Amino acid sequence: MTAPNPTTSTTMALANITKGDNPRRYFDRRKHEDLVASIRLRGVLQPILLRPAPNDPGRFAIVAGERRYRAALEAFGDSGEIPAVVREMSDQEALEAAIDENDVRDDASETEQADAAVRILAACNGEHAEAARRLGWSRAKLDRRLALASLSTTVKAALDDRRIKVGHAELLAAVPADKQDRALATILASGLHVAKTRELLMRVTQSLAAAAFDKGECTTCPFNSGTQRALFETHVDDGHCTNPGCFQLKTDAAEAVRVAAEAMASAAVDEDGSHDVDATDDEDGPMAPPEPATLLGSSPTLPVAPPPSTPAAPARVGSTATKSSVTAKSIAARTTDLREATWRKALARTLAADAGKARSTILVAAMSGTLSQIKGSTLTARAALLVGPGFPDLGFSAKLIEIEALPEAQASNVLAAIGAAYAKDVASFAHVADLARAFAINLRDSWHVDKAFLDRFTKDELRFIAQECGLIAHIGDKAFAKLLAAKKVDLIAGMLNATGFEWSGRLPSAMTLDGTFGPPSLPTLDPTPELAAIAA
Repeated sequence: MTAPNPTTSTTMALANITKGDNPRRYFDRRKHEDLVASIRLRGVLQPILLRPAPNDPGRFAIVAGERRYRAALEAFGDSGEIPAVVREMSDQEALEAAIDENDVRDDASETEQADAAVRILAACNGEHAEAARRLGWSRAKLDRRLALASLSTTVKAALDDRRIKVGHAELLAAVPADKQDRALATILASGLHVAKTRELLMRVTQSLAAAAFDKGECTTCPFNSGTQRALFETHVDDGHCTNPGCFQLKTDAAEAVRVAAEAMASAAVDEDGSHDVDATDDEDGPMAPPEPATLLGSSPTLPVAPPPSTPAAPARVGSTATKSSVTAKSIAARTTDLREATWRKALARTLAADAGKARSTILVAAMSGTLSQIKGSTLTARAALLVGPGFPDLGFSAKLIEIEALPEAQASNVLAAIGAAYAKDVASFAHVADLARAFAINLRDSWHVDKAFLDRFTKDELRFIAQECGLIAHIGDKAFAKLLAAKKVDLIAGMLNATGFEWSGRLPSAMTLDGTFGPPSLPTLDPTPELAAIAA
């Protein structure tokens, strides 16, 4: 902290004092009453620190001493006077002084310190060492407080009011923000102590040791229990993920990549067992499987539906003609897994964002006898987060009472989650397609042609896609023939980066439900609403 500016000692009328930018939110009522009694008896013995109030001439803002000011105001009213020290200070200097005052005189709550740490860190341009120096904290304390900054406003208030302990807050900091308030309500309603809260949280975590995906990103993730252990005294066991939604997405993506690789390997062998030479004749070697990000949220273990039946498209394009007989149907066979996984994900997100559509889906699924195809683990694994941490441990009757007591908004979220689960788990992709058509789902909102998609295809197939989507007409036959003569990696790069050509909104026939190329949609005045994350 910088050296103090010149100060002036004075007696200040309470009416001329205004509250400053104090990070303190919680004031202990018992301590306040004791301080009021003391001030009535002896007055304010130690001056409070003020600075000229910004944008309010003639008044002074509190930098340090708000507890004394509050107590004096109650003891004497606006007409009272108290000793004060007035100092010229910048906003940043005042904030740092207030934080230091709170730490020294009466420890601020952990969440108040967390919010203050965020502000100081921002003022230090993200330099943790400098922020810790200015606060007079160790680096470990700074990191612990910053981790608590992710708590929801409701949880912070509960800790400020001492309705929960620090251990509860440390455990809730490891829970996704959108689930914290529900977990807090259960803790308060059931009077759960810290150990029981930790036990319940352990039941909804996933073991990272058993994860099927690359855990590189997990090493620094705040939902990795190893990260929590390094910060907090109270944490779940090492090697666990406390964000089941993210864990499931990564698991689904990894499985989708594995199945896609197997499907492409099978597609390289035709009906009589001979190898498809086109699949590996590029200089770049065999086609790469789709990237995980393209298939997030897919359901790869479901039966593969036959590709859509479509009329054959022209195989020759000007001077780039070859003997290949590539058709929309043959290309669709390459993308069965990706097409189905992508439409399932789009449907799941739509249902997760619209409880009304989810309700209709659940009803038609029940009446058609397919609702039971939702995997039991799909919802039970999320029950603690959707309803409450203690829900899985309740008996059936108690669960019914808990469900009936759900607020309408929370019940709608549960319905939406069931609808999204059906989109992922229903065995027949035809049902997914019917629902997607009924709800007018536009895949352009969530999918577009990218490198992972184009990597699946041979050069002949890429030429077909370029013709179908209008790229060849845009750049001309000769320019595309030149691209086609290059390595496949350069061909794909040239297709994706063609000057003046926009891939957004163009759906190749292989990705549509009816096997017909979908041109870009016309602009609309109604923006597409943001899809809910509950589908994850």
